[in-house]
Amino acid sequence: MLSTSKTNTTLLDVLSPEEMRRLEDAAESERDKLIVRVPADTGIRVGELVKLRTSDLVESGRDRFLKIEGKGDRDRLVPIAPRVHQRLDRYIRRTRPDAGSDRIFVGLRRGRSGDYEPLSSSGVEQLVRVLGVKAGIKRRVHPHLFRHSAITDQLRKGVNPLLVAKNAGHSSLSMIARTYSHLDAGDVASAMAEYLRKRDES
Repeated sequence: MLSTSKTNTTLLDVLSPEEMRRLEDAAESERDKLIVRVPADTGIRVGELVKLRTSDLVESGRDRFLKIEGKGDRDRLVPIAPRVHQRLDRYIRRTRPDAGSDRIFVGLRRGRSGDYEPLSSSGVEQLVRVLGVKAGIKRRVHPHLFRHSAITDQLRKGVNPLLVAKNAGHSSLSMIARTYSHLDAGDVASAMAEYLRKRDES
């Protein structure tokens, strides 16, 4: 879905949930499906995705998180859907190659070192580009598009912008205000209506 609301500087492109499903369906391995699903759900950066370690899956009661090594040593816990957390855990235990590295996402084949080497950001970008073509999406698909789409979805659903900013690893609201000004009055009205419905039901 291409946003048609212009800002002073940019026109932000986001993917619809249906396009995200098509991208995940186009992936042949569980590793590649998770490379789509994790940033699409959480909005983490591709650099944060490739740094995820097998010890970064965190459980706290019924809540599930990823421990993210953020910019400037600002680590944070990012909530993740329990079903995706479960898929990651199952992938690590059953499918992921027995690699010398503890990174979650490693190559499907041994590298020159003879081991399964961690994926790089450029490797993920290339994979996502190929999946975009296979999924029939008629524009360039890149990992940062997943981040834009996830954050846009959170804001449209009425999540507090300050919480969205902290979850995304932004130090202030200024980036959210600049980048996501494509959200229009209809988005705000829908979020408020949903808030009021939930308040009446409580």
